[in-house]
Amino acid sequence: MMKINKKKSILLWVIAFILMAIVAIYQRVSGPTNPIRGSINYENTELRYKFLRSNNTGEDAKIYIISSNKEINAFAEYKRFKSYDSISTLQLTRSGDSLLFFVPSQAPAGKVQYHIYLQTNNISKKQYITEDPVLIRFKGAVPDWILIIHVVLMFGAMLLAARTFFEALYKGDKAYILTIYTCIFLALGGILLGPIVQKYAFGAYWTGWPFGTDLTDNKTIVSLLFWLFALYKFKKNRTDFKWIIIAFILMMVVYLIPHSMLGSELDYTKQ
Repeated sequence: MMKINKKKSILLWVIAFILMAIVAIYQRVSGPTNPIRGSINYENTELRYKFLRSNNTGEDAKIYIISSNKEINAFAEYKRFKSYDSISTLQLTRSGDSLLFFVPSQAPAGKVQYHIYLQTNNISKKQYITEDPVLIRFKGAVPDWILIIHVVLMFGAMLLAARTFFEALYKGDKAYILTIYTCIFLALGGILLGPIVQKYAFGAYWTGWPFGTDLTDNKTIVSLLFWLFALYKFKKNRTDFKWIIIAFILMMVVYLIPHSMLGSELDYTKQ
């Protein structure tokens, strides 16, 4: 093992932080709860829209379209997801330049699908804004302080994992202690606070294997198990860095799975 000098160590921390930031941004924009934003040209008018895909229980979700053309109307076709409901249709309410629709609040993990289309006063043909209906999931409110600590620990774990990976590549003498810190952050953020966040949001501490299909729960436990295995192997042989490298690569793979994929959802057909 070698001692990495201070200048190189700082550089590796910076690179690790950039990598962590890229993963954080990817998680933010790729998940199924991120709002759908965009614009569409209709009847020579550009309309901007924001369609929510996540909202707190107890609050109707505000969906809006910005349109200065008063001749343009918008309608929402909606129903509870996984239900025997028939599709309801409601005209969006105009408020100034905004067309508004409020998705009715549901219990935690309840979903509503909605499909917005446009019409003018003199054209009967519908034009849907999105190709497929949008799904919005409702969740219980999580206390800010718990959520902040959870997020800090999870991305701190990614930062430490990346820095540990670089330490292993250079066969640095800090690889062992950095692996320990990575395991601690991942365990506290994902295995301790993760279920608490899940309980507040959806009423269950764990919805991954073997109780459900939540990929967020599953990928967290898989990452931690591999890092613990890497720690065990490296403790036995301080010259064998390959398991640390493998643990980081696997962690990157599972972090590329969008957050909240196959998450908790109510099945209204069984209620």
